[in-house]
Amino acid sequence: MTTAKRLDKYGEYVYPVVRIIVGFLFACHGAQKLFGVLGSQPEIHDPEGLVAGLIEFFGGSLVALGLGARAAAFLASGEMAVAYFKAHAPRGLWPILNGGERAVFYCFFFLYVAAHGPGRMTLESVVQKLRKRGGVGPSGNLI
Repeated sequence: MTTAKRLDKYGEYVYPVVRIIVGFLFACHGAQKLFGVLGSQPEIHDPEGLVAGLIEFFGGSLVALGLGARAAAFLASGEMAVAYFKAHAPRGLWPILNGGERAVFYCFFFLYVAAHGPGRMTLESVVQKLRKRGGVGPSGNLI
């Protein structure tokens, strides 16, 4: 059996772990902008910084939790594309030279999550299971 065949069976478990970690790291960038934590100053007085912080914090959190992950990831992907072309591309063509490799990575990772979906281990699946068992009302409130 080849290494690829051996690893195939773990893909459906590794993907959500990666989604959770990358979503959490993205949320940390938002926390920096919104709350001035993790070695940064808040950017809430700058409209662009505020919007970026909100998308990063809440979008990253939703992707990590797997709750509305497709929509949150699509929005985060767009934000990172805008960040790249606005802040990095004017400094040069190649992301490795213009400092934009993180923006490119996040952009394409979140685009993949938006297309692929959240996979396993999601808060959304927990809510759906509770609804089926009668533990959550139609509005999503616990009964």
